[in-house]
Amino acid sequence: MQKRKLGSSGLEVSALGLGCMGMSWSYGPPKDKQEMIALIRSAVERGVTFFDTAEVYGPYINEELLGEALAPFRKDVVIATKFGLKPASSAEENSRWSAIDSHPEHIKKVVEGSLKRLRTDVIDLYYQHRVDPNVPIEEVAGAVKELIREGKVKHFGLSEAGVQTIRRAHAVQPVSALQSEYSLWYREPEKEVIPTLEELGIGFVPFSPLGKGFLTGKIDEKTTFDKTDFRSTVPRFNPENLKANQALVDLLSNMGAKKNATPAQMALAWLLAQKPWIAPIPGTTKLPRLEENLGAVHVELTAEDLRQIGEAAAQITIQGARYPEEQAKLVGR
Repeated sequence: MQKRKLGSSGLEVSALGLGCMGMSWSYGPPKDKQEMIALIRSAVERGVTFFDTAEVYGPYINEELLGEALAPFRKDVVIATKFGLKPASSAEENSRWSAIDSHPEHIKKVVEGSLKRLRTDVIDLYYQHRVDPNVPIEEVAGAVKELIREGKVKHFGLSEAGVQTIRRAHAVQPVSALQSEYSLWYREPEKEVIPTLEELGIGFVPFSPLGKGFLTGKIDEKTTFDKTDFRSTVPRFNPENLKANQALVDLLSNMGAKKNATPAQMALAWLLAQKPWIAPIPGTTKLPRLEENLGAVHVELTAEDLRQIGEAAAQITIQGARYPEEQAKLVGR
């Protein structure tokens, strides 16, 4: 597996990481724990060193899952987790989202729980899950700076933050990575975020690099989602929008046919080709899909390939919002 450095922080990770949220939360009921432990360890065997979780996934059980699965390999892997979303009182509410709290005293309290669940004495990358409008980002960065000084955290990250927030946080405690959605299905970060990250030397960790599964080509307008599946609430996943957006999957399929690559591999290869400090974290709960995704690192896209994909994608107007209205308010702040 190829390695990449997240910006100028020196944090080295596998070119493709593994997003673990869907094993416990948001994409239907939690999966079998022993099967997911086996899958995570299979990823390690295949060279993946970068694993992503969060306190709120489950809640809590996803961190516990990673802690158990990665305990034998702890020195060889990078674990990223997140603070700032408070688990809701019921599972159904929690699948839709939670209250926000990034007050410094809360951060210093919840880090202890994450350390315990992850069975580690230090978190490699600690993200603010969403920007808290009630707490100045300087206070958040200052709290994480203290955790770094205490040896409980190695690197500070932000998730779905806007460029002004990134700059203000970075001035207090250098931000090692930004995690936000980015794929051929959602290219908004190209306008302001990616140039800002490049200027400041911050790495980029795209989540949902396969469009929450859509870019794999396995979802169409006939697909139905369980009520515990977050996608059942996402406008972009209603049947009309799925049908309209199929043109993007067709583009990846057609380009992939020339490269002996699947649509998913093409989507990931395209992301990897954008910047050398981008490390996507596709999630999966199935070993064949994990192996397919990891195969993307061997797909070579030339400048001409990228030009053709870019021109064709520019002709496709993506239909539907990527979040329900309430959650959309929490991104880009």
